[in-house]
Amino acid sequence: TKAGNASGVKEFILIGLSGNQGVQEACFVMFLCFYTVNVVGNLLIIVTVMSSRHLNSPMYFFLRYLSFVDICYSSVTAPKMMVDFLSGNKTISFAGCVAQLFGVHFFGCTEIFILIAMAYDRYTAICRPLHYTALMNRRACGSMVVVSWLGGCMHSAVQTLLTAQLPFCGPSEVDHYFCDVHPLLRLACADTYTVRVIVIANSGMISLSSFFILVASYVVILVSLRSHTSAGRRKALSTCGSHITVVVLFFGPCTFTYIRPFSNLSEDKFVALFYTIIAPMLNPLIYTLRNQEVKSAMRKLWGKRV
Repeated sequence: TKAGNASGVKEFILIGLSGNQGVQEACFVMFLCFYTVNVVGNLLIIVTVMSSRHLNSPMYFFLRYLSFVDICYSSVTAPKMMVDFLSGNKTISFAGCVAQLFGVHFFGCTEIFILIAMAYDRYTAICRPLHYTALMNRRACGSMVVVSWLGGCMHSAVQTLLTAQLPFCGPSEVDHYFCDVHPLLRLACADTYTVRVIVIANSGMISLSSFFILVASYVVILVSLRSHTSAGRRKALSTCGSHITVVVLFFGPCTFTYIRPFSNLSEDKFVALFYTIIAPMLNPLIYTLRNQEVKSAMRKLWGKRV
């Protein structure tokens, strides 16, 4: 490693998921498929929502941004991981590592806030239908998206600045397939207790409070559905069902990784696959398979094209 001078480590080596060449080649094929499905599926949703006159409600406005964030989120880690599966040189520059750390936390946190906006949209539609158009006007929806991006940026800036200012003097092997906070803190040649506490408090506060807000809002929605007709209940449950599935898939692994004070890095990197690659890939499938409006809009749009 080019290390050891006054400015410390110049690059890191990403250990990745496995050292076995055969396993790495199989992983390359598998994750190439996952990543392709993610990008194509999410792009399909973005184009369909933008092109269809029927999908102009706030729910689809947020879904479009969620799909965009999902593509960006996976693109921060998946292409580099796939190149590393086939390459003998698994290094990443210090600047590249910091950029990856920022990107993962920025898009991950933005996704959390967009999921909260989507939950608020469903709550308003189901529990306060008479005020829905006033509360969820274009300006309100635009503001929620802007706040989501700003919130993600602030969270990520804290995590990144705290980690990047630590001294790294070697070894420089990161026990992960991307640069994340916990594996980098292990490599710092300084006392990281305070930074570790702030990082866990920052991630933990956002993950746990967001998860409780989401669970509470869906509980309120499900309770209020008792007063609806059975047809209305079915329609509401199908959209809420998709949202709840996405929330559980994303938050379970995320909370597991960032809230424990002393994480097991080899466990963490396999759990991280879930929220960085698998959940973003499943989101378009979950939202389209359970949603008649999106399915019929896609059939109309792509039927015409074909």
